[in-house]
Order: sequence, then C-alpha cells, then structure tokens
Amino acid sequence: MKYLFILISVTLLSVSVKAQDNYEIQVYGSETVDSGRTMIELHSNNTLSGSKTTDEYGMLPTNHVQHETIEITHGWTPWFETGFYIFNSIGSDGRTAYVGSHIRPRVAAPENWKWPVGVSLSLEFGFQKAAFDPNTATLEIRPIIDKKMGKVYVSINPTLDQSFKGPDEHRGLIFSPNVKTSYDVTNVVALGFEYYGTTGPFFHYDPIAQQDHQIFVAGDLNFDPNWEVNFGYGIGSQTADRSIIKLIIGRRF
Repeated sequence: MKYLFILISVTLLSVSVKAQDNYEIQVYGSETVDSGRTMIELHSNNTLSGSKTTDEYGMLPTNHVQHETIEITHGWTPWFETGFYIFNSIGSDGRTAYVGSHIRPRVAAPENWKWPVGVSLSLEFGFQKAAFDPNTATLEIRPIIDKKMGKVYVSINPTLDQSFKGPDEHRGLIFSPNVKTSYDVTNVVALGFEYYGTTGPFFHYDPIAQQDHQIFVAGDLNFDPNWEVNFGYGIGSQTADRSIIKLIIGRRF
C-alpha cells in the first residue's frame, strides 16, 4: 500500500497537463468484461465553465456543451475484450454533432497468474472531427494497474497518446496520467478522487504556464454486479475546462 501511494504522488507531481477532450472521463480498472458478455455504457459530461471562443486550430468552444458518448464492450475471453465508442456533442452555435468513433482492444493478466495487483493494457485508436479536436487521428496506449486493499481502492493509468494527424503529430508520445482512489463508505457507496491530465511530450513537458490539471470528487454505486454507476464534479486549472459534472451509467448483458 505504501508503494502504491508513493507511485500516485510521483505521478501527480511529474505532470503538466493540456486540455481534456471530456468525452469519456473515466479511470479504468484492470478487470475486463466477462467472456460472452456485453456491456453498454452512456457517458454524460456537461462543461459548466469552459472555453468561450474558437481556438487557433478552429476547435469550437466548450462552454455549456454536453458530451454524450456511447461505449459498447464485448468480452471474448476471460482476459480479452473489445470496446467501441460513439462520441457526440450537444450545444448551441453548431456544436451539436456526431464527433467521431474509436475502437479499443484490451488484454488483462489472467487471475490464475496470481499477481499482487491487477494489470491490463488498452489500445484505443480512432478519429474525431477537427472542429471538436484538432488532432483528428489518435492512438491511446493505456497501461492499467489497480489494487483493492480492504475498503480502499487505487487505480493508476499512466497513459501515452500519439497523434497521427493534427498539431501534435510531430510531438511524439504525450504522457496522459489518470489516477483514482476511493473508499467504501458502505457496501453500496464508494467515494473518492479522480485525477486527469494530458502533458507535453514524454520527458519534455510543456512550460508551467501552459499546464492544466483536473481533479474530480467522485463516487461509485455498487448496488448490483450487472450495473455500473459513476458520478462526479471536477474542476480544472487555468487553461482546462474549469467546471464539469459527469455521469456514467453502464449495464452488463
């Protein structure tokens, strides 16, 4: 437990963060969807306070916009799943649109390996319209490490992002860490914090004046193993979306 909290501290102190896309605000756990089952999730994120003007790359402002993402994930084996995303935006002044789609295969360390922590690796590739993200073709490499210790849960996603088309395509891998820690208040309710960020190039972070950080007070409801409910309120630093509420509702079939 001591080493997990040291790793979280190092992660939080080492990053300099760019703006979030805010279509899927979630720290992944290592567990994959069971073989032969399908999970459908709706990610609803509302930016209460965001950018108010179109930026230099033509990206539309995010203030008072609603993002609705449909995620469909199927488990093929006990350690392999594939997810598919449909990103949508709802807002005034031409901001209501289908934004793009991603596909995400993921593999996990099987339980019979008996590792002391949960481990999986997600690869997410897809496209999005330039009006909503100037990097229109991207790859996300997301290692996932988590651990449940009594009533305490910790997950670390030291993610790397690569743009293939757009302003970041020649910048190389960009470090995008996500961290979650929660505590089981009851058998049903868990409360905690989630951290999200996107940095400059790996080991060559952007200047402090260009950095962003987002932290959420978040909760999970565990009333039924077939359902997933996650909610939270987040605030960002000066260049991030400043105020966001999020809700994830998922159902396993």
